[in-house]
Amino acid sequence: MRILVTGGAGFIGSHLIDRLMLEGHEVICLDNFYTGHKRNVLKWFDHPYFELIRHDVTEPIRLEVDQIYHLACPASPIHYQFNPVKTIKTNVIGTLNMLGLAKRVKARFLLASTSEIYGDPEIHPQTEDYRGNVNTIGIRSCYDEGKRVAETLAFDYHRQNDVQIRVARIFNTYGPRMLENDGRVVSNFVVQALNGAPLTIYGDGSQTRSFCYVSDLVEGLMRLMNGDHTGPVNLGNPEEYTILQLAQVVQQMVDAGKEIRFEPLPQDDPRRRKPDITRAQEWLGWQPTVPLREGLQSTIDDFRSRLNNADVPQVDRVPSY
Repeated sequence: MRILVTGGAGFIGSHLIDRLMLEGHEVICLDNFYTGHKRNVLKWFDHPYFELIRHDVTEPIRLEVDQIYHLACPASPIHYQFNPVKTIKTNVIGTLNMLGLAKRVKARFLLASTSEIYGDPEIHPQTEDYRGNVNTIGIRSCYDEGKRVAETLAFDYHRQNDVQIRVARIFNTYGPRMLENDGRVVSNFVVQALNGAPLTIYGDGSQTRSFCYVSDLVEGLMRLMNGDHTGPVNLGNPEEYTILQLAQVVQQMVDAGKEIRFEPLPQDDPRRRKPDITRAQEWLGWQPTVPLREGLQSTIDDFRSRLNNADVPQVDRVPSY
C-alpha cells in the first residue's frame, strides 16, 4: 500500500516507518521537523519506496494514499507548552486537514491520541469508557484538550462522511530515538545519569506511570490500523511503577552512585496512570512483550551513543511525566 505517516521523522513515527518499509509498503513521511529529525529516517533516503516531505499539517496538502497514520504533534510537555497555540492548531486544524485528505482519497485514517485525554484520572486503571478529568484552562490543556477535539473530529468524519477511522490512545512510550531534551521521565533520568547529574524527581516520587517500549506500541498501531475495530483502544503497558522505582532502576543500570534530588511537582501532573488493555487484547490480540529492563537497556545504549558523539545539554527544565 501507499501509506502516509505524519510526524514520521519523530520518535514513534520513525519506528513505524521502519516497520512499514520492511513490509514492502510505499511510505510518505510528512514532518515539519519541530521535534522530528532527519537522522531518524536517514537510512531510507535512497530507497525507491520512500519519500520525505517537509510540511506542516496545519496547511492542506494533496496526496494519493491508502492509509494515513496521523502522529504529527509534539508529545512532550516541554515542547507542546513552548507554543501552546501552535500545539492546539496542530491537533485541531492538522487533524481536520488529514481527515479531509482521507475523505477525498478514501484512505483509512489512524489518529494517534493519548492517555492525556484522561487527565488526572479518578478511576484506575483507565478504560476506554472513562471520559476523563481534564483541566480545560491548565498549562497542559493545549495538548489534552487538543487531542480530545481530534478524537471528536475523527468520529464526526466517520459518522457524517463514512471515513474509515482508527483511534489509538497511547500511554507513556520510550525507546531509542527519544529526544535528549524530551523532558519526560525516562529520557530525563537516562540523560541525567549518563551526564553524571543527580536524578531529578518532581514530587515525592509516589506518582505512578506505565512504560511501553516503542516496538510494542508500533505493533499495536499496525494491528489497529489493519483490523476491524474503530476504537478508541488503549495502547500501553499495564505494568505500573512509581517514579521513584523507575529512578532506582535507571540508577542501578547506569551508575548506582548517582544521587536522587526531589523538586516541587508541576501543575496538573497526574497522580496515577495505567491502561486497561482488555480491549486491545480481545480486539487486536495485542499486549506488550518487552520487559522494562530490556527496553531501558536499549534506550540507555542509544542515548550513550548519541551523547558520546555530540554535546547535549543536561535537562534543566521542569518536565512532566
